[in-house]
Amino acid sequence: MHELIDKYLDYINKTKNLSMNTTDAYKRDIYKFEQFLELDNRDFFSADVTTVTKFIQHLSKMGKKDASIARNVICIRNFYKFLIKYGYIDKSDIVSYEIPKFKRKSPEILTIDEVNKLLAVPDTTTFKGIRDKAMLEMMYATGLKITELLSIEIDDINFDFNYVKVKESNNFERIIPIGSYCVEWLKKYIEMRKEINDNKTLFLNVRGSSISRQGFWKILKHYAEQAHIDKDINLYTLRHSIAVHLIQNGADIQSLKELMGYKELSAIQIYMDIIKKNRLMEVYKNTHPRA
Repeated sequence: MHELIDKYLDYINKTKNLSMNTTDAYKRDIYKFEQFLELDNRDFFSADVTTVTKFIQHLSKMGKKDASIARNVICIRNFYKFLIKYGYIDKSDIVSYEIPKFKRKSPEILTIDEVNKLLAVPDTTTFKGIRDKAMLEMMYATGLKITELLSIEIDDINFDFNYVKVKESNNFERIIPIGSYCVEWLKKYIEMRKEINDNKTLFLNVRGSSISRQGFWKILKHYAEQAHIDKDINLYTLRHSIAVHLIQNGADIQSLKELMGYKELSAIQIYMDIIKKNRLMEVYKNTHPRA
């Protein structure tokens, strides 16, 4: 079965314009499914929709998140489409297996006050503090995905018109404006950075290499603790927070979609739901006599 997996991975690498993180996730998902099949005394040829359902239940018992399970299902379906397309099997109902209906969990959102507290924590008397300040300011100013933030190069920043150019995985680019706070700290960071390293990547770790997702997560978690923010913060918290704050301040949905790099307007709905829920809670607290 390993040979089929290798052929599939080679196929998606050549034909699908996926990011490295997505490709790695697909690789983990398909190997995870293979391991489950071995435990169930099956292989790719004997698996059916019942097998996939059992696999989903297995993942759920392991504590896997709904989004992770949904991605597993998509990966398995695409794998079986590949097997049919290239004649490894004749047909399979797995290709039309529906993704389970999960209850969407609203992401944790920071208030503007909490964001200000977080951004005020870095020690800007040190190079690391200035770097971290610039990095967090940019994350909040732009709402970039973490992979986009960490792959930005110095030449992607335009200080004449105050914007950053973001390269997307499909070879498209989008232009995102950056505010005055972000510009101020980026300039300070880049000026100090010139004396240390000529690496094109904007944000570097102490060894002069690109910062990893895990490295950024440790930085963010540290500052959140220092700011005494008692919320479940993750790599996307600032991205989600700026989206909600922009809508609350009058940003139109289409502009927000383009700014955030979403493909469908439906992706913005979760932010609208958060705002509606917050408004309802606010009305209740302000009007209910025993709130």
